[in-house]
Amino acid sequence: MPIRNRFAQLAPQITAWRRDFHAHPELLYDCHRTAASIAEKLRAFGCDEVVEGIGRTGVVGVIRGSRQRSGRVIGLRADMDALPIDEATGLEYASTEAGKMHACGHDGHSAMLLGAAQYLAETRNFDGTVVVIFQPAEEGGAGGQEMCRDGLMTRFGIQEVYGMHNWPGIPVGEFRIRPGAFFAATDQFEITVEGLGGHAAKPHQCIDTTLVAAQIVLALQSIVSRNTDPTKQVVVSVTSFVTDSHAFNVIPQHAGLRGTVRTMDEDMRKLAQDRLEALVTHTATAYGATARVNYMPGYPVMVNTDAETGHAQAAARAVSGACGPAPLIMGGEDFAFMLLERPGAYILVGNGDTAGVHHPEYDFNDDAIPAGCSYWVELAEQRLPLG
Repeated sequence: MPIRNRFAQLAPQITAWRRDFHAHPELLYDCHRTAASIAEKLRAFGCDEVVEGIGRTGVVGVIRGSRQRSGRVIGLRADMDALPIDEATGLEYASTEAGKMHACGHDGHSAMLLGAAQYLAETRNFDGTVVVIFQPAEEGGAGGQEMCRDGLMTRFGIQEVYGMHNWPGIPVGEFRIRPGAFFAATDQFEITVEGLGGHAAKPHQCIDTTLVAAQIVLALQSIVSRNTDPTKQVVVSVTSFVTDSHAFNVIPQHAGLRGTVRTMDEDMRKLAQDRLEALVTHTATAYGATARVNYMPGYPVMVNTDAETGHAQAAARAVSGACGPAPLIMGGEDFAFMLLERPGAYILVGNGDTAGVHHPEYDFNDDAIPAGCSYWVELAEQRLPLG
């Protein structure tokens, strides 16, 4: 089935919602305005239940089909939060909040799921229950995990769950998906090196933490090149190097490194952490210094389950005529927490030839709205058929 005609009619309204969210971005769990607006709309649509405050500021809407014989319940999830970025688009609906911007398209995700919720509440052409989930704090705050801890899956009886993200570079109206590992685990680390500071003219009387930290940076590159299976995806990046010296002639007492480790399976994740900690400790010892590692596990690997990937692909093909394979993505996605609790799948919808996500000139492509809304509805009706 192609794009549903109803969404051609609703597109201006959904676009207006999206641009309102865009102009008023909110970070992490501070999604009070966005959440209130979503809850108000869900009530106006006639949802059977609207619950606020799940996972602090998350919103859940329950839509029961015209039949309830199957007893089946599916969850559809969108994220709401923005990023701490100064917008550079110059658009008339650009962010009105300094240092905050919808640079990842969560405004579009929320608007598309709202459009689908309105349609599903009007038609109820399914047997079972659709739960629409609006999540805060995807961008580093683990809002998906927080909603699950708040009983999202059990409270609403969700049996399978689906997510969607726009993707620049994929043509508008097209979809991409893959089974199994899709988005990477995203761990972080902080390393503190302590040596012996002193005068730069007397290095023999010091333990130079700049040298030690530089050697650690080089040593960490051997994790990927010499410790991990070459057929596995692993990224180790040091992204910050600082010392406590602010003078040209002072060898610093301390140096600090920060970075991230990205992996696609739990074995590689554990190996990378173990090797990082060993390399840091022993490299520092070799130079007479000491080093501490604060390793911070982040989002887990996001894994699409096979059957649900097939269901998502079938719905996408019904909308666009095709659904190609997606690449492995070394970025993180906290929908992974929901997929740890229930089977499900995450799909990419094309944003066209736009700036990349997390870029100050990025903007969600409103032309993607009809395809995204139609996908949600098609998925719900295929998974909860009346016949």
